[in-house]
Amino acid sequence: MNQITINGVAHTVGDEERALSLLEYLRERRFLTGTKNGCEKGLCGSCTVVVDGKALRSCRIPVEKALGASVVTIEGMEGPGGEPHPIQQAFMDAGAIQCGFCTPGMVMSAYALLLRDPDPSRDDIRKALKGNLCRCTGYQQIVDAVRLAAKVMREQALPVEAGCLPRR
Repeated sequence: MNQITINGVAHTVGDEERALSLLEYLRERRFLTGTKNGCEKGLCGSCTVVVDGKALRSCRIPVEKALGASVVTIEGMEGPGGEPHPIQQAFMDAGAIQCGFCTPGMVMSAYALLLRDPDPSRDDIRKALKGNLCRCTGYQQIVDAVRLAAKVMREQALPVEAGCLPRR
């Protein structure tokens, strides 16, 4: 199989692309630049994407290993009219963004957490985000944002996947 599904759209991967990191493939071949290149060592979390429901560092995954997988990037989170996903909106509402460089990775880690736990504790959130570094906001607002997103989605009976739509 030479395909990878990104934000609901299947892409054929060329032989020359198989050795690229998923980060390189997303940014340079698919032009999905919301996934950030922070350290290229898997330590900062800026390149986090969700692969088959799990938050993973895209800089550490060769495209070869992602073939056949379903990948969601920050670009795949917005709704049909371009509205932000409830997680993205909660980050804005809680003041959990400053420079924004770490934000896509934080949102994707939060997304993976909420896929498996719609009502995580503050400690669960901290554990899920421990691999994502932020140098601007501090982490309290980020934890608050994830709690807010979880609350909004539960109260409005929104599936976590509500904003993930196919891209063309």
